[in-house]
Amino acid sequence: MARQIIMDTETTGIEIKAGNKIIEIGCVEMIDRKFTGHNYHQYLNADRDSEEGALKVHGITTEFLADKPRFHEVVADFIDYIKGAELIIHNAPFDIGFLNHELSLVDASWGKIEDICTIIDSLVMARDMFPSQRNSLDALCKRFDINNSHRELHGALLDSEILGDVYLAMTGGQVTLSLDTKAAKTTETEESEVVGSISLPTDALRVISANADELQAHNERMEAIVKQSGKTLWQ
Repeated sequence: MARQIIMDTETTGIEIKAGNKIIEIGCVEMIDRKFTGHNYHQYLNADRDSEEGALKVHGITTEFLADKPRFHEVVADFIDYIKGAELIIHNAPFDIGFLNHELSLVDASWGKIEDICTIIDSLVMARDMFPSQRNSLDALCKRFDINNSHRELHGALLDSEILGDVYLAMTGGQVTLSLDTKAAKTTETEESEVVGSISLPTDALRVISANADELQAHNERMEAIVKQSGKTLWQ
């Protein structure tokens, strides 16, 4: 069971050395390439104002954060949520740098995020796939025909949800199909036919046709792939 967490943060500014801190963490859980709905979202009181440039990006005011917890109050729950998962982050060094800084301010014994999680930088992936092109989250949404019109301002949870769709589009077709041979076992009295080395009961082989909505979704997906990739094998 592959557990992946798509993560984003918002901060008071871009420079850690200038005393900037995290004010929002958004995480979206995905297991076996399916969103579970078991997400993590937390606003944080950083005890300082956001820089003007950062405020224009996320719109999260000091007044809004006044009654929110500090990082040290939520760190245990946050670490418990992400521990052992594969983190997918767009421009990971930025978010991981801030998270590790926050951990060090609380207690150095917390260690570093990379010590407890595997980290995938989706920006690096995008640059490998589309060299010399814009690979911001907005640009990737446009490239993969993903609707992000509801994204007027940056938000950690919203951006994580969008990045989840982008990541699935970027890694389309990379799903590992595993067959559980235990589930394929038949009793001695069951009629079966052999497919390769796996015995399947013939009465379990049902053909389920796609309905109209599923066919439409399939066609839309194929059109998006053709639009992105150009000439495809099935054309």
